[in-house]
Amino acid sequence: MTGRFLEMHLFPFTIAELCHSKADINQFLKDPFSGMDLVDAAKSALAWKELFNLGGFPEPFLSGKEATWRRWSANYGRQIIREDMRSLNEIRLIDDIETLSSLLPTKVGSPVSINNIARDLGVSFPAVKGWLDLFDYFYLTFRISPWTKKVARSILKEKKLYLFNYPQIADPAARFENMVALELLRAVRSWNEWGWGDFGLHYLRNKEKKEVDFLLTKDNAPFLAIETKLTDTAPSSSLVEFQSALKIPALQLVHTPGTVRRVISGKNGDIGIFSASRWLAALP
Repeated sequence: MTGRFLEMHLFPFTIAELCHSKADINQFLKDPFSGMDLVDAAKSALAWKELFNLGGFPEPFLSGKEATWRRWSANYGRQIIREDMRSLNEIRLIDDIETLSSLLPTKVGSPVSINNIARDLGVSFPAVKGWLDLFDYFYLTFRISPWTKKVARSILKEKKLYLFNYPQIADPAARFENMVALELLRAVRSWNEWGWGDFGLHYLRNKEKKEVDFLLTKDNAPFLAIETKLTDTAPSSSLVEFQSALKIPALQLVHTPGTVRRVISGKNGDIGIFSASRWLAALP
């Protein structure tokens, strides 16, 4: 097994790992707002800033230099597409695949229409679907599906797409959402591997196009709704509405450090408004 193959399948660093979270899963499930007192706020804020600029892959992150990330990033995706993906599937339309790859940073956080991409590239639906599946397989992207059960006026929508190498994303709000998605994906996969339950990661959207960025489920039932905002500390109307419909805890994560507050949300409980660096660092 080559070193490149090992690196390619290595999950990026996440802030909980960097801050050595000691949170207990049972306490977290009982109260998802707990555990932040175990986190060094200054340390987590610094780690979050470094992850935002460099991503979590070991070589660029440990270098501490954006120039190293740019050099590494330029080679990483191209090498996977031109060597690994081609050798695995004998793909000939490499230029179209690279064009698709270059488009993905602008599509992060939104439902991705395979039909629209296929039309724009002038290729077939099965071709684009297969390429996106390969991007997931080679740890270039991951996708999350909508949650539709027990949500009034819910609709089936396309999956939302995120990147493992998220510093490619120019828009700061989209990059921030991507970072949170990756942290939650790491947590859900870890919890499943450790046998703590059957956990899932989804998003919420209804026919009125109101949306909440993430929903964590346990044993096929929702237990925590999560919205992301760069700086807005007023709970989003969509988060309040979905919390009321699902009757579960909810929180809004902000990019700004130093935010820890609760907002009263009627009989459905409080909504936590927390800095992402602080709350995510405390994830089990």
